Amino acid sequence: MRHILKIHRSLDDPIPDTEHNFTIETFNPSIHKQEWLDLNNKIFKGHPDQGNWAMEDLENRITEPWFDPKGFFLAIEDQKIVGFCWTKIHHDFVHQEPTGELYIVGVDSDFAGQGIGQAVSIAAMNYLLQRDIKDAMLYVDADNEKGLALYSRLGFN
Repeated sequence: MRHILKIHRSLDDPIPDTEHNFTIETFNPSIHKQEWLDLNNKIFKGHPDQGNWAMEDLENRITEPWFDPKGFFLAIEDQKIVGFCWTKIHHDFVHQEPTGELYIVGVDSDFAGQGIGQAVSIAAMNYLLQRDIKDAMLYVDADNEKGLALYSRLGFN
């Protein structure tokens, strides 16, 4: 049985910084859709929620009111997307401050261990903080040891 954790962190707590040798840019649907979709499906092959997306799945999310390409960060190396962090801001509750979600974080397995997931997640948290979001959250499978280790280093619990 699949067990999914919802973990949080305050964005009032210091956000770490990181050194890296790749470029971070934001998603541009007119040029990044197919390359991002191909990478997403490679990273999440067999994943029940995130794997095997069709272009229509991506386009459906792009049309959602919460979609903001400025909150969708891509790590680029040699003009190729090698990782990403897509954010989502929840304004769902009337009596609750908005919450920022690290909606999808992924790194090409060919580039694992280079700090890409950390760098795009830090960019995402800084983006949320700049939007006056005070709390961040994400969902992660309980058996995703690499993801949990990354998120713990980033202050999620």
